[in-house]
Amino acid sequence: MHILQLCPRVPFPPHDGGAIAMYDVAAGLVRAGHRVTLLAINTPKHRQPADALAHLGPNLRLVLVDVDTAISASKALKNLLLSRQPYNVERFMSPAVGEKLLEILGTDDVDVVQLEGTFVACYAELLGRQHRQDFRVPPLVLRAHNVEYTIWQMLAGRETNPLKRLFLKTMAHRLEKFERRHLRQFDAIAAITEADADRLRALHCPEPIVFIPAGADLARLQPDLAIRPQPRTLFMIGSLDWLPNQEGVEWLLREVWPTFHAEFPDVELHIAGRNAPPHLLNLKAANVIMHGFVESAPAFMQQHGLMLVPLLSGGGMRVKIIEGMALGKAILSTRLGAEGIAVRDGHDIIVRDSPAEWLAFLRTWARGEADLAALGANAARTATEVYDNRRVVQRFVDLYEQLLLPAPAGTLAHSPPA
Repeated sequence: MHILQLCPRVPFPPHDGGAIAMYDVAAGLVRAGHRVTLLAINTPKHRQPADALAHLGPNLRLVLVDVDTAISASKALKNLLLSRQPYNVERFMSPAVGEKLLEILGTDDVDVVQLEGTFVACYAELLGRQHRQDFRVPPLVLRAHNVEYTIWQMLAGRETNPLKRLFLKTMAHRLEKFERRHLRQFDAIAAITEADADRLRALHCPEPIVFIPAGADLARLQPDLAIRPQPRTLFMIGSLDWLPNQEGVEWLLREVWPTFHAEFPDVELHIAGRNAPPHLLNLKAANVIMHGFVESAPAFMQQHGLMLVPLLSGGGMRVKIIEGMALGKAILSTRLGAEGIAVRDGHDIIVRDSPAEWLAFLRTWARGEADLAALGANAARTATEVYDNRRVVQRFVDLYEQLLLPAPAGTLAHSPPA
């Protein structure tokens, strides 16, 4: 098969969850013998050269379109006052991307088009509105990394600053309208968690809506036996320009760390992640070490002890949890952080929500009373059995084959929304 994968950024290097999820599917499809044309918006933040994916071989072609998606206060204000589009989606709307998409479909024999997430979902409407005779519009698949509006609703619900709360509520409302309109225009949706699949059905998105989790390239996540974790260390890792991750860090440092540090002053907390805002990057908190971006997430994970995921808002799946599991890490997460991942509290993860519950487990860990070895071993087993990227890619192939079966007589595909 020939799959056209439309991405809101170049998914390389695979350092963060979104990039990993997109990269591993593309790489997995190529390794399984399929062709992939990866059309990517080349953004200022994640700019890559045209040969960034050349290492995947001749069956992957990377096509880049430069778009200035940089966040601007003046553009955000203009959007808020003069537009009805959500600003975080509007940044990815570009006539040049649409033109390149139509060019590829008009010149290449493409079997399936897969659009990666809400930020590029608007391009399905472009295809739905084409009544062209010069090429066939293939089946369109949305890979729903998140149901975006629910994330902004959660953030708005906890925001105490009235102006920030108003902005967050406005973005949530616009995102919900956008997703209700555009996510209905696909032939199938691959939800990254079962909870998101239910949320998509509530938006009346078309079936089939299938659950296909993010996977892990286990070859990339082999533990290095030469690396031993530093004793008495906790760690967090995740993109710190993502608001839910910022919120989680701030919650941990405000609600949990002061009490815990007072009781166990020898324990260190290590935090890594790209694009941290200044108030986090320049943090002055006792025994909290900010690393910023780290070149190797697996190495960073193996250098430290218990993994923390204090997520309070969000959707989709935390790919970093899957990576930590594959590396045999013991993980303490909120319920939302572990949402959609096939884990059991006390077996292959620890799930706690309130500050008091986090403190109780951290005290148990600090006293050496938690069996981290068993937790980590069970986590690694789960990652191997459920999240091996080869299994995930095969589920995508099965979905594509289902969509390529002859449609029932009288079916009209890609109709514009009412």
